[in-house]
Amino acid sequence: MKHTAEINRRKTFAIISHPDAGKTTLTEKLLLFGGAIQTAGAVKSNKIKKHATSDFMEIEKQRGISVATSVMTFEYQDSLINLLDTPGHKDFAEDTYRTLTAVDSVVLVIDSVNGVEEQTRRLMEVCRMRDTPVIVFVNKMDRDGKAPFDLLEEIENELHIQLHPMSWPINSGKDFKGVYNLFDKNLLLFSANTKANDDDVINIENLADSTLTDRVGEKDAAQLREDVELIDGVYGQLVVDDYLKGKTAPVFFGSAVNNFGVREMLDTFIRIAPSPQCRPTSEKEICPEEEKFSGFVFKIHANLDPRHRDRIAFLRVCSGRFERNKYYHHVRLDKDVRFSNPYSFLARQKDIIEEAYPGDVVGLFDTGNFKIGDTLTEGSTFYFTGIPSFSPELFKEVVNKDPMKTKQLEKGLLQLTDEGVAQLFTQHGGNRKIIGCVGDLQFEVIQYRLLQEYGASVQFNSLPFYKACWITAADPKKMEDFIRFKTANIVLDKDGFYVYLAQSEWFLNTEISNNPDIKFHFTSEIHKG
Repeated sequence: MKHTAEINRRKTFAIISHPDAGKTTLTEKLLLFGGAIQTAGAVKSNKIKKHATSDFMEIEKQRGISVATSVMTFEYQDSLINLLDTPGHKDFAEDTYRTLTAVDSVVLVIDSVNGVEEQTRRLMEVCRMRDTPVIVFVNKMDRDGKAPFDLLEEIENELHIQLHPMSWPINSGKDFKGVYNLFDKNLLLFSANTKANDDDVINIENLADSTLTDRVGEKDAAQLREDVELIDGVYGQLVVDDYLKGKTAPVFFGSAVNNFGVREMLDTFIRIAPSPQCRPTSEKEICPEEEKFSGFVFKIHANLDPRHRDRIAFLRVCSGRFERNKYYHHVRLDKDVRFSNPYSFLARQKDIIEEAYPGDVVGLFDTGNFKIGDTLTEGSTFYFTGIPSFSPELFKEVVNKDPMKTKQLEKGLLQLTDEGVAQLFTQHGGNRKIIGCVGDLQFEVIQYRLLQEYGASVQFNSLPFYKACWITAADPKKMEDFIRFKTANIVLDKDGFYVYLAQSEWFLNTEISNNPDIKFHFTSEIHKG
């Protein structure tokens, strides 16, 4: 197959973590190694001093958190890496879940001080659903945290994945002296606030070597020898196939903010991480080596450049070769479209590309044709499946504070909800607009962006609903009756489909049992295709 070399040199992965575990800092260090950026921002005390490359929205800079997935492409050791930095905040979990459908592997960042946290568990559940290969980076070893063996046990028990240490720390916190690379048999010495370089790497094939004692002291050398003997006895050699099947996760220890232990992880990632994988569709599994192009949209971002009011659809290439100015079939709309300015990304910086291969993420300028989950093909009518869509659990009415800006508000609501972080509903038989989200912070971001990007000022009033359910019925008369009796709870989604808003779990269960002819769906996937 003519594209094999291009496919095999691509690695597409996401970095995931609980907020404040150091994910964005790690992203920057990887970009530094790839030569994609020259200076990095420092993320400390939830304040970004020099704004991180991957956090480009104003609200992210102010709050020091990532609320939108960023895509960055760079080269390292003859590999082309597509790195997707995801939101850490739980209120933006849906964006992260969808991003995980577009990658082939994951790096999970764990804070050595806090260990496994709530968001980490939820993200790992999604990885396990797809058997996504995971590498674990235990961060902040220069802070006083949990003992390494205790941390490994906690991660294995909480995340239900078998671990395999690839490096091992010598102490932690103020006594942190470095890590021993179990695979390459070398010692990497740590000194705070200085970038690790090749001079700090000491080859030690045999831990009995007196060089170890000379470098770290007798007590720490003895402890390391004991730890490594135990690790070798328990874990043995890494079985790469178990990692690729999502059964075993290699573990590295380091300090991202000090750029320590990052290169070792990146070098191993390049060596063992999977190239682009096959993907499920409505017809069959589609593999990268297939001749004809196909891909799917997993994210939409409005106003990537606020000066130009652009809308970019992020497309994961799954098979064949994507070419600039070539016509492709938009399956949902059943029409052919072409793109004169497709982009590759380094966060907000965009470069026009002529072609892209499986594993690549391409930015497509969008005039409103795309929705999350849309499929592009070279004529086929299948669509990619398994892109999650969650039923909102928080609902607020949109109140326009400036009637002169009604048009701007309508446009802003449509474009921002197209991004998938929230859902827009309209009252049946009325014009009341309701936003549904899975987390409170999303409302704050929407309110901020409506004002900053569209000049529309709104307030949100909470509504007493528990869950949104899409409803269908084989008998139109039954549907009509249900809608008539439940008018106060019926809304339309953006595509004109009926949705029932339940006040509580009890109300929902009652309606389900009282209306056997009505089907209640917790995702809009039913209307796809």
